[in-house]
Amino acid sequence: MSRIGKMPVKIPAGVKVNIEGSTVTIKGPKGELQQSFDPAMEIKVEDSQIVVNAPATKVYAAKHGLTRALINNMVTGVTEGFKRSLEIEGVGYRAELQGKNLVMALGFSHSVTVEPPAGISFAVDKSQRVFTIEGADRQVVGEIAAKIRGMRPPEPYKGKGIHYLGERIRRKAGKAGKVGSGAK
Repeated sequence: MSRIGKMPVKIPAGVKVNIEGSTVTIKGPKGELQQSFDPAMEIKVEDSQIVVNAPATKVYAAKHGLTRALINNMVTGVTEGFKRSLEIEGVGYRAELQGKNLVMALGFSHSVTVEPPAGISFAVDKSQRVFTIEGADRQVVGEIAAKIRGMRPPEPYKGKGIHYLGERIRRKAGKAGKVGSGAK
């Protein structure tokens, strides 16, 4: 059995949980999330906690922890929400909000516009270098962040591009003649 799968998920005040068969719907102050799970997984509410039980086979032992983790992410998402911060580095690179859309200048001949899907919002810092993606669904927040980072990934020589806030970029030295080899 999974150690994570055995742990119950606490339901905070103001959160409503509805379980119909293998579909779990969770409503909270930040929104509503719904997801279907394997029908063999037994999901039930006991004493303001969600408990997940799995059949005693190797296949379901792996899904036990996953199911519990996904339910925990749903509960966390509707109460606190999830955030992912990205930073833009490079001369002339910047981001700004136009309505709900994120518009970025990334060194292309045109600006890049990203429309947020339902339940996702963008926030841009005053410096126009740092922006945040916020939402209730952890998977969607991470997916949007990865797509935006993929538009201009950081390059290893000068570090220009989009990277996660706090991400360490491996840097390369560049040409031997420019590093200071001493040869003239």
